[in-house]
Amino acid sequence: MRDRPDLSPARTERRCSGMVGRCMLAVAAALLAACTSLALDVPRVPSHAFDQPLLTSLGRTYFPQLASAPGQSGFHLLVSGPEAFAARGALAEAAERSLDLQYYSVADDSTATLLLDGAMRAAQRGVRVRLLVDDLNVGDRESHLAILAAHPNMEVRLFNPFSQRGSFGLAQVLELLGDGERLNRRMHNKLWIADGAVAVMGGRNLGNAYFNVSQERDFADLDVLAAGPVVADVSRSFDRYWNSRGAVPIAAIAGPAPSPGELRQARAGIAAQAADFRESGYVRSLRKTAFGALVRTGQVPLVVAPAEALSDVPVDPFAGSLETTSAIFPVLRKAVEKARHEVILVSPYLVPGATGVQVLCGLARRGVRVRILTNSLASTDVPVVHAGYARYRPQMLACGVALYELRPGGPGARSPRLGLSSGASLHAKAVVVDGEAVFIGSMNLDPRSSKINTEVALRIESQELGRQLTVLFGEATTLDQVFEVELDEPGNAASSLHWQSLEDDRPVRYSSDPLASAWRVWMARFLGELAPEALL
Repeated sequence: MRDRPDLSPARTERRCSGMVGRCMLAVAAALLAACTSLALDVPRVPSHAFDQPLLTSLGRTYFPQLASAPGQSGFHLLVSGPEAFAARGALAEAAERSLDLQYYSVADDSTATLLLDGAMRAAQRGVRVRLLVDDLNVGDRESHLAILAAHPNMEVRLFNPFSQRGSFGLAQVLELLGDGERLNRRMHNKLWIADGAVAVMGGRNLGNAYFNVSQERDFADLDVLAAGPVVADVSRSFDRYWNSRGAVPIAAIAGPAPSPGELRQARAGIAAQAADFRESGYVRSLRKTAFGALVRTGQVPLVVAPAEALSDVPVDPFAGSLETTSAIFPVLRKAVEKARHEVILVSPYLVPGATGVQVLCGLARRGVRVRILTNSLASTDVPVVHAGYARYRPQMLACGVALYELRPGGPGARSPRLGLSSGASLHAKAVVVDGEAVFIGSMNLDPRSSKINTEVALRIESQELGRQLTVLFGEATTLDQVFEVELDEPGNAASSLHWQSLEDDRPVRYSSDPLASAWRVWMARFLGELAPEALL
């Protein structure tokens, strides 16, 4: 069946967590034996990133800001959802030679449709477009992606695809149970690269929830626009995934392309949906800010600094061994362990494990200030992961780590920071060490990101970017926007917890996870006991 399940975009980010069990393996194998499997290991034509950015308008317009610092790159934080959306759209409009897009999730909604329509328009101008999407959340979007891929200048590949097609449901769950070693490993990377000259990367997928279109259940997220030599590095990362055995051309999955008449009709429908959204209040407001024009013309102010791209090597999902080694976490840990003054961690899904607690507490004991922002049980979209974090709260607090949990917005909440809407769930991922070593990317601080999924990140050495992120952290952790978690008896990990906050400018103290229903509290504890921590 291909009916769309009742799953919010928020849940898709972590849907794999805890799914791989063995209790139903025999049933899954029996049912899947009757199913027709796709031939996933198919021939594909390799291609490579455009590597002469100065031959394009984007390369030439951004170069003057970098000319005084050879070998360094330029960066601009994209904090608000509308600016992050505008930056991607503007780069699609400005591209002359190539667009390389890599995403964990592409939603079937207005912002994703408009951005993909922009990519299609670029293809119609002669731009080569390569779109690589992790297959977990493709579902019924498959037919839309196949229509895009029918254009001669546009290729679409799905990473580590399921044999069973359609929206994620029973058939996919059973296949996951039967082939969890392969299918539980997902491509979590997020890249939007134009002409090999400018890239947008960070935590955002493509969908309304990531660009603050909805005011009910948005994500507070963070991206960075990058220009200069580091873009060549992330382009090479894209190539490694694009040319890997795990990236399967969509034609091998979706079957023969529609007829020319069907294609024209389908593309007209997509264009009409995009046109409707272009006339929405959201897009009209963006036009007034003119931020997209600044991106197109290279007038976005850049912080110029040394940087390196950190990218996991894509595992061959069809090989016998799927052992992986993170390219990000060893570098991140080394930087954190060398901290002299302060470490700031922002992660929506935080499961530090015993080793992580040991590292953080070691820092705190030698006088390093350690501050962490993550989701509260009330704001998280994945309670089971929160349960994995909650078991480590007392230990971290007892050794002096400061914990802040995002407070869900509500009536009377003041204008929020970090791109938060009134009903936001934290989705940003960032680390700042001593105010100058900055890590921004797709990675969460949990076992799934460090050992199972693939990720991509930037390490930037910049006091200015460190200062900007530190200021944003301070604005996002005021007590009217977060709950500060504390021990009833400071220093005693065996004592109870309480949460401090402000409501209507009055101090409020909670003795249990605040604003979370009894059912949510029970469910988090129940699932937390069942789910292996290695899968969180």
